[in-house]
Amino acid sequence: MAENIRLAFRGILSHKLRSFLTMLGVIIGIASIIAIVSTIQGTNQQIMENLIGAGNNCVTVRLNQGDGIYWMEGGAPQGVSPMTEDMIAEIRNLPDVDDASFYVSRTYVDGIMNGNNRLEGGKLFGVDDRYLSTTGYEVCQGRHFVEADYRSFHKVLLLDEIAAMALFPEENPVGGTVEIQGDPFTVVGVIRRSDAFQPVINSIEDYYTYSQDESGTLLMPDALWPVRFRYDEPQDCVARASRTEDMSRVGREVQEIMNRAITSPDGQFSYKAEDLLEKAREKQELSASTNNLLIWVASIALLVGGIGVMNIMLVSVTERTAEIGLKKALGARKRRILIQFLTESAVLTSIGGVIGVIAGIVLAQVISRVTETPAAISVPVSILSVAFSMVIGIVFGIIPSMKAANLNPIEALRHE
Repeated sequence: MAENIRLAFRGILSHKLRSFLTMLGVIIGIASIIAIVSTIQGTNQQIMENLIGAGNNCVTVRLNQGDGIYWMEGGAPQGVSPMTEDMIAEIRNLPDVDDASFYVSRTYVDGIMNGNNRLEGGKLFGVDDRYLSTTGYEVCQGRHFVEADYRSFHKVLLLDEIAAMALFPEENPVGGTVEIQGDPFTVVGVIRRSDAFQPVINSIEDYYTYSQDESGTLLMPDALWPVRFRYDEPQDCVARASRTEDMSRVGREVQEIMNRAITSPDGQFSYKAEDLLEKAREKQELSASTNNLLIWVASIALLVGGIGVMNIMLVSVTERTAEIGLKKALGARKRRILIQFLTESAVLTSIGGVIGVIAGIVLAQVISRVTETPAAISVPVSILSVAFSMVIGIVFGIIPSMKAANLNPIEALRHE
């Protein structure tokens, strides 16, 4: 085999231009497939990151009424109880859950003011002491809530940076007073996301799909919530999965436990997890048919390249007929001649495959820079492409190799 490979390289190097032109179809086909697959994988990864965030892995489980989220502005629903301590402990002890937090919320609150500064459409959350660590927030000014805030019902708030800028545009918010519908609270800290992840926006569609909510957020201790809103409410849950791949399963397990708190006989209420993985898959599948079509079109270049290889190998057999006749006259068997030409064909397309992979990686990076589309190079696909190019050489080299192996030695020696 080593001798056959050496002879194959010698034959390729003796006709450099012809060999390159023969490999060109394979190079173009492999490069196209590598570039397309890299772009597809990069786009899919970007969709996943845009929806899920950079390593956040948080799953939100919310109370639903029918097919939509139940908004607490209408009052606490009948037949839905707050989580018990046993349920909370069970959720936090699930094997794939790193942490979980339970909260109550209002998504649009009027009358949030500091003097003449007003926060329009602010979000208000009543949170436990694990909310920040679970959701990926950190305190950048002031302090977090302490045990005394929960135990003694201190009227304190944490503001995110948007709310802090709106309510305290020219002063330090820590220690300041914020009124919520006339009820004063003291600001003890300012929070922000601990990760700096921002979704990549390349179009108006991406903006509406991935853009973050720009309304400010205020947090208060959940123990204070019944004092402010006059009644207990069922909580929603945010759970942080150990891995991105576990998010869907964690969501199902958490919602199953939380649904035990529902005693309403008519079945109109239920806890449901927001499955971001499923949303990402749906968006990825939207362009799947187009992507597959592009790969099939690129595969046509490989077919053309294979035909070119077969053509040039037939020419090579014709040119070397006398050489083949001499080898057979000296005792070379059909199998040896067959393997020699198959090896030459496979080496030729394998070299084309390697060059095609390199060209495909370069092409993918160029496309990524020009169109600002992310690209992710797949090592398994690259290896598979080289192996597939070798298979093309073997398949399309069979006919020329068989022709060479079946030559009559006497007629071959007489060939001019």
